Formats: sequence, structure tokens, C-alpha cells
Amino acid sequence: MVTLNDYILKETAWCPGCGNFGIRDAVRDAMVEMGLEPHQVLFASGVGQAAKLPVYITGNSYTGLHGRTLPAAQAIKLVNPNLKVFVFGGDGDGYAEGGNHLMHAIRRNVDLVYLVHDNQVFGLTKGQASPTSLQGHVGGMTPEGTQYPSFNPIPFAISLNIGFVARAFARDKKHLVSIIKQAAEYEGFALIDVLQPCVTFNKVNTYKWYSERVYYLPDDYDPTNKALAFEKANEFGDRIPLGIIYRSDRPPYRGGEGNTKDNPFAFRERKPADFAFLNEENRV
Repeated sequence: MVTLNDYILKETAWCPGCGNFGIRDAVRDAMVEMGLEPHQVLFASGVGQAAKLPVYITGNSYTGLHGRTLPAAQAIKLVNPNLKVFVFGGDGDGYAEGGNHLMHAIRRNVDLVYLVHDNQVFGLTKGQASPTSLQGHVGGMTPEGTQYPSFNPIPFAISLNIGFVARAFARDKKHLVSIIKQAAEYEGFALIDVLQPCVTFNKVNTYKWYSERVYYLPDDYDPTNKALAFEKANEFGDRIPLGIIYRSDRPPYRGGEGNTKDNPFAFRERKPADFAFLNEENRV
């Protein structure tokens, strides 16, 4: 039986108090509670402080370019559907450099979980404004404050008819574990925007700032009600809802006919004839 000891936590380069610790611990707890062995999961990431998470915990891992993790993670899942794939990135990595990939990942609906560590700055490169920085944010590149509104990923995702989108807070590990497990159980693309304070470079959106604003969606909240989901998704200011904001049943893309967990592409025997289309005379 899998235990917490199977997911060894490694020394990090994160700042003391960083919200990434809460996310990493929640991921480990969720894997154990779901009974997943380290060899059954893959942790994928790009570039940034959040992207270091796969290095700091036991498991299969893939590290790609800044903002370019989702295409590779989708390919990994498609060729080996038996793996549970979890993708990690920051709000800069995911919503700036990787914004276009996010849009098409939602459209494709490949079965994986994408956790965005949203600290509302570029934490790796000294706190420059990110897409989710609030208007007026003062940073190294914006000494007079950002001049345009922040990007809210939740209504963006709902507008693309995402199957599962949630918001959580790194300080509440128990709630985050629950959200991760539900996202993993969902068959399709699941986005979790995790409010994750940067204690070094963001002195506005702190643990205190979030704690004074977040609240949990009530038990009778209906995440399948799209109009209500849009209403809740646009709450970000004095009040910020936590929980599964929107959920819909969409068939996941599995990579074509015949690609199943019992006979995945990754483990099929290949013969030279299978690659005849690569021969010089067949190239266009």
C-alpha cells in the first residue's frame, strides 16, 4: 500500500513561507489518498518556481520550455493513457507564454490535471507583473503600476466550455487535496487555479490578503449551472470563491480509435513496415 514515505520530499530552493510548499504537500497527500504509486503518475512542468515542483517530489517527471508544457503532457497522456498526468506551472508560465496552449488544451480535453500556482507575479525573475497581477501593480518593470486590467482564467476557461475548473488556496491543504482528487477523477482536462502567495516579491497579495477575501462555495452550489458559474468566476476582489466553479460532461480526446488503457500506443510492438510512410519516395 502506498504511503507518504513513497513520495520523498527533496530539498528545495523556494523561499521560506512560499505557497509552493502547500501545493507540493497537497499533491503528495492526494496521491497517497488515491492509492497512486509514484510509477503510476507523471509530473510535468515548464519554467518558473512552480515548475520546480516535479524535481522536489518522487515520481516520473518531464520538464519542458517556458509555457510549452501542455503539448508534451498531452502527448504523454495520449501514448500512455495508464499514467495519471499532472502539470504544474505559474501564472506567467501558464497564462502568458502558455496562454495559447491552454486554450487549445481546453478544446482538446485530454485527460490530465493542470495546477497553476497563481501568485500574481513572475516569481522566478524578481516579481515582474504577470497576466493576473492586479491593475496598478508596482513591480520592477512597472514602477508606475500596470496600466491594464488583470486576466481572470476562470471565466476564460468557462467560455471555452471547459469540463472542470476550480480555484483553491495554498494555505488550506485539506481543501486543495479534495480539489486535486476530484480533478484527477474527472475524465478530461481539469484546470485548478491555486492562489499561492509569493512572500518575497508580492507584498500586496499576501496570505492575509487572500484569507480576508476567500470563501467556500456552499454545498448546494450547482457547478453545472453555467450562468451561475460565470457569476462566481468573475468574483475576484473583496470576495473570492473557492471550490469547483464549473463542471460539465464532455467526452475526452483519447488519441484516435484503438488507443485504450489495455492496448496503449506506448507499449505496442513496432515493425519496420509501420514506418514505411517515412521513406523518401513517400514524402510529399
